[in-house]
Amino acid sequence: MKEYFLGVDTSNYTTSLSLVSEGEVIANVRRLLPVKDGEKGLRQSDAVFLHTKALPELSRELFDIAGMRDAKLCAVGVSSKPRDAEGSYMPCFLSGLSYASGIAHSHNIPMYSFSHQSGHICAGVYSSGKDFSFFEKLPFISFHVSGGTTEALHTTFNGETYLCQIVGGTNDASCGQIIDRAGVEMGLSFPCGKELDALSQNSTKKLPMCVSSVDGYFSMSGLQNKVQKFLADGEKHEDIAMFLFCSIAASLKKSSEHLRQVYGNCPILYAGGVMSNSIIRNELSKLENVYFASPALSCDNACGTALLAYKKHTKQ
Repeated sequence: MKEYFLGVDTSNYTTSLSLVSEGEVIANVRRLLPVKDGEKGLRQSDAVFLHTKALPELSRELFDIAGMRDAKLCAVGVSSKPRDAEGSYMPCFLSGLSYASGIAHSHNIPMYSFSHQSGHICAGVYSSGKDFSFFEKLPFISFHVSGGTTEALHTTFNGETYLCQIVGGTNDASCGQIIDRAGVEMGLSFPCGKELDALSQNSTKKLPMCVSSVDGYFSMSGLQNKVQKFLADGEKHEDIAMFLFCSIAASLKKSSEHLRQVYGNCPILYAGGVMSNSIIRNELSKLENVYFASPALSCDNACGTALLAYKKHTKQ
């Protein structure tokens, strides 16, 4: 009988479920939570409601894909908080915890809790093109670049999850926040990353980049001010999108180069929704010994959480 491991993730903007068997992702379903036109995000109370509504529908879809007739569900992994840090909490993860707990108790199987950030890192490792062991032997630097977080992390694997120490990243807004704010200003639908990426491919004018980076940390507020100025000056949206992504890529590159000076030529892994952007990936790929989550697993997903549940359960 085939053994399955369920992953659950309810971030602020995406409901995700995944199934893993024998260390491989066999099914992955996700749904973006709807945001009203002109809005730049969701209230946590709205996110909790939308996750609760989406989970039963996605559950049917997931198990139909997997064909679970002759199968055994062994454990559930769930994202219970944003980061592995004291006080890290967001109400939206309560929806996933409630669902995962119900599945675990009804099947009399264990439930394992992980951070959303660890799930991103694990999904990145899984889809990086390298074996898990490559990132488990020695510490590495992982960048988690998303709508809620832009952090550079000194990362080690303790046999069950990823232990992270913040060593760089933004000291104000996250990269994803700046991208979405710019997109909404241009009249695009939230979240705006994909539409801005498509716009940038038609850019014909190179606007001067805006980069502020010191000792692995960088600021995004100046970038937002520049976007607003370019819009007021009548610059084309295509050129502003290109400026935005090139500036973010340059900031991440400077941070990466500084961390290489501090920690040596250790592997660097880039994950998080912003890392699905083609311009940013192309620029950072010029560095040596760098790896990326696949575009599909850069965005919020439950695959990493399911894989962590599989690894913890089989170890025990």
